[in-house]
Amino acid sequence: MRWIGLLFWVMLCFAVAGAGGAWTAQEIPGWYRTLVRPSIAPPNWIFGPVWSLLYALMAVAAWQVWQAAPSPLRTWGLALFLVQLALNFAWSLIFFKMHALGAAFAEVLVLWLAIGATTLFFARVSPVAAWMMAPYLAWVSFASVLNGAFWRLN
Repeated sequence: MRWIGLLFWVMLCFAVAGAGGAWTAQEIPGWYRTLVRPSIAPPNWIFGPVWSLLYALMAVAAWQVWQAAPSPLRTWGLALFLVQLALNFAWSLIFFKMHALGAAFAEVLVLWLAIGATTLFFARVSPVAAWMMAPYLAWVSFASVLNGAFWRLN
């Protein structure tokens, strides 16, 4: 039964990844290519592998917390995880589909706060899960700066 839970979290995280990736892929050759790129922008090919790893870590982290004994901390941690996942989904829509760089910047700051809160709750339930969220928080920190730079330049 434990593995069914893991499968659920992996499928949920990668469903979000797939939707965001589809919007991103549609916009890379057209609209995104017309933007002035900040000097800190990594090459486009790096995003796929990085996000794949981050979504896998997120899924395992959520599964770790889900397996813990029921408690208010566990419930809040998983609720916050779903909130940050929804915000992650929304960022791709706002930035790539709507081309709203300023709104995406504001949204990614809220996403960063939600990831931080999720990580703090996860730490109280499963320190391993919190550490699995750390690379995601670090990457979204960088992505926030990058989003701000795109907004400033465009």
